[in-house]
Amino acid sequence: MEIPTMSADWFYMSSGWFHKAKRVGPISERDLLQRIDAGKIQPETLVQSRKTRERWVPMSTVGPAMARWLKANPNAQDQVN
Repeated sequence: MEIPTMSADWFYMSSGWFHKAKRVGPISERDLLQRIDAGKIQPETLVQSRKTRERWVPMSTVGPAMARWLKANPNAQDQVN
């Protein structure tokens, strides 16, 4: 079963030195999904794109991104609900 993809340029907040947040992007939807697979983007990570109306939202609120994360982390289903 194919997970729906998102078509937009994305940004996300990454932890930097001394816990200082750093804006990363723009990245493609494919790159975003690869970073989710690699564990660089977690459900609590803030993401932004035109699909979020240019607002910073937790990745867990973006359906296709969260579906991808759950696919990569099937044992984490109970922790998210």
